Amino acid sequence: MMFAVAMTFIDQTIVSIAAPDIVSELGLSTSGMQWVINAYLLSLAAFFALGGRLADLWGPRRVVVAGTLVFVVSSVLCGCVPAGDHALTWLVVFRATQGLGAALLFPAALAVVVAVFPVERRGRALALFFGVTGALTAVGPLLGGWLTSWTWRAIFWVNVPVAIIALILTALAHISDRRRDESLDVRGALLIVAGMGLSVLGFQQASAWGWDSAATWLCIAGGLALLAFFCHYELRTTRRHPLIDLAVFRDRAFTVDTLVLFFAMLAFVPVFFFASVYAQVSLSASPNQAALYLLYFFAGFALASQWGGRILDKRGARPAMRIGCAVGAVGFALWAGKLTDLSMHDQWPYAALAGAGIGFILAPASTDAVNRAINASYGEVTGITQTVRNYAASIGLAVFGTMLTHTMTDRVTETLRTRGVPPDAEHSVARDVTQAITGNADSRTPTGDGALETTMREAMPAIRMDFAEANQWVFYGMAVALAVGYFCALRHPGDRAATAEEDGRSDGGG
Repeated sequence: MMFAVAMTFIDQTIVSIAAPDIVSELGLSTSGMQWVINAYLLSLAAFFALGGRLADLWGPRRVVVAGTLVFVVSSVLCGCVPAGDHALTWLVVFRATQGLGAALLFPAALAVVVAVFPVERRGRALALFFGVTGALTAVGPLLGGWLTSWTWRAIFWVNVPVAIIALILTALAHISDRRRDESLDVRGALLIVAGMGLSVLGFQQASAWGWDSAATWLCIAGGLALLAFFCHYELRTTRRHPLIDLAVFRDRAFTVDTLVLFFAMLAFVPVFFFASVYAQVSLSASPNQAALYLLYFFAGFALASQWGGRILDKRGARPAMRIGCAVGAVGFALWAGKLTDLSMHDQWPYAALAGAGIGFILAPASTDAVNRAINASYGEVTGITQTVRNYAASIGLAVFGTMLTHTMTDRVTETLRTRGVPPDAEHSVARDVTQAITGNADSRTPTGDGALETTMREAMPAIRMDFAEANQWVFYGMAVALAVGYFCALRHPGDRAATAEEDGRSDGGG
């Protein structure tokens, strides 16, 4: 099952490394490329609860196979995107269906793991499952850098052999399919999909529409209102089986686990996109060098994940989450301060510190949340935590992307103004530079003998620094998210999930 879900985690990060090549070949804008990445995360978040419910109704083995097939077919189609006016639509659509496949696959795979291990061994098994699958995101940048040197399309085609092996292993495992004779909450599924999609659309398009646009706030407010109505509907309607049993939030520890995961994921997945593009623009790094730059982050993540698992076993989730949020906030803040040095060597300790903070958080918080499913099913609880995680990643990418676009445009406008670009042209040129800057800065240097082209060539070193300064705001924002997560972690009651489970059994199931 870990092998089966490997490609879904790798795909959260592998596209970030190839972003400049995709933008260059297909002629996408910055916001368009962010949608290619975000379509996957948003679809994963929107359909995860549905995937968990279908695993209960149809049986986990069937849903694992179905999710794998949807994922791999979508991957092949993403790699076959034709150049032209419809390239962005093509990529966004099939990245979204990739997310749907992953949303079917992951909760079903987790249900299999939960069913196989007895209660006394389940905590360690789940910690291993969450830790290994979370660490697999490290493979994405490294694999992406190597494949992109051949063709960026290979980052999607590499899923084909992985899916074939996963299907073979699933058949050899002889997984039993236990099905529930219950109804599917179609209305709840539509509400959560619409609410998430509309709210993220507002955050994502704020860079293009502006924060003073009625459309921006209509989408954000409308999406959040739909999500609020979804929660009301799930809690108050008792005539059918709910898509998500929200009664689990009565457990304060579970609520804190979920909040900490939300604020951690605001930084965890978006950092791959922003750090890899920063490396290729401001540091003039190749895709392979950008992948190695991200490896500093994962070195800290991998070490802290193991340490966090030991803390979880001995002392519970609260110490690990508090340490992780504090270390992560400090790491991202120090990393942000070093971005303008334009030196990869000077940044590695702070990138590793930021990664360590996330490593301390993910497996302990996720495992503690799942282990607190006393009356609710593990599929339902996992559906909640993973939905929150992926929704937070989508929000983080959208909000930080908007922040980067606005800050970058303002700084490039000032740079062009100091070099004598006419006032009537400086803002439009600055926006064009911001939209194109996701490509390697050296290859984006303007050609021609005109005054504007000459000025732009001379300004490229300053523009690289502008991009580094704009990214500082993004990384400081990630530090703030982890700091908020720390104050949430303080509210954790500190009891052990295993103890809670035993208490539930001694009380006859709670």
